[in-house]
Amino acid sequence: MKWTSISAIYFLFWTFSAFVLLPFGVRTSEEAGEERIPGQADSAPHRFDLSRHLLRTTVVATALFALYYLNWTFGWIGTDAFDFYHPN
Repeated sequence: MKWTSISAIYFLFWTFSAFVLLPFGVRTSEEAGEERIPGQADSAPHRFDLSRHLLRTTVVATALFALYYLNWTFGWIGTDAFDFYHPN
């Protein structure tokens, strides 16, 4: 696999992981026991820690990409595994 393909697929895994992990570890102002700013949405996070989120995203994306790359290298699950119309 070319390095350009590797980096593009890793970027896709990273972006997917970033969006999936957004709601985890975030508390609202009400849950944190703080007052809300006037006009703030009820669901707005109290304090969003970007560096922590980026670290979590990178760890999850790297693990998922490693599994993907190992499967691509060793062929554990191929396209035949998803052929539900013509099973062998």
